[in-house]
Amino acid sequence: MEGPLFSLDVLKFLLIGDSNVGKSCLLLRYVDDTFTPSFISTIGIDFKVKTIQLTNGKDVKLQIWDTAGQERFRTITSAYYRGAMGLIIVYDVTNRESFDHLPYWMEEVQANANRDPVKVMVGNKSDMIDKRIIGETQGRTYAQQRGYLFSETSAKSGKNVKELFCELAEKVYAKETKEYEKCQEETIALESSATKKENKSCC
Repeated sequence: MEGPLFSLDVLKFLLIGDSNVGKSCLLLRYVDDTFTPSFISTIGIDFKVKTIQLTNGKDVKLQIWDTAGQERFRTITSAYYRGAMGLIIVYDVTNRESFDHLPYWMEEVQANANRDPVKVMVGNKSDMIDKRIIGETQGRTYAQQRGYLFSETSAKSGKNVKELFCELAEKVYAKETKEYEKCQEETIALESSATKKENKSCC
């Protein structure tokens, strides 16, 4: 596994999931606080950057990549899994097919991610109560059984969108910091051991 990003000034997130589940709308709602009901498919890949302050006072930039859900773009977008510290798999709570496709996306994560990212499963369009097919309990249970965090959001109303990205940023930063500190401790231990061996050989 690659080492942590030592400065931790930039946290890379990746949005994945079927087409038309609201990935781009979530990104626009979070970064620009806007929503458009007209659907325009992402062509290949897109990204936005937002600077936030963590609860520890640290300022970090979130580099959030929005991927196309269509099959013809998947060979293009697979490369963007590399280096991702946070992965957001989105489904539409009103679309059974998008929920049934989650195993595919989880396999893509397993095959392409190289940093053991923090992973969260998101049920979007929670504002569409009359059209809901996938219940919150069903989604949460599914996520927990597979080691994913879970959230339900509405890009239209903004519900839980900011909380989703902020919580993910906090968890990613804590994880990367812990791994960096562990790496530093192991390096110091190795250097100390090597020094002792050198001193022993000189006597």
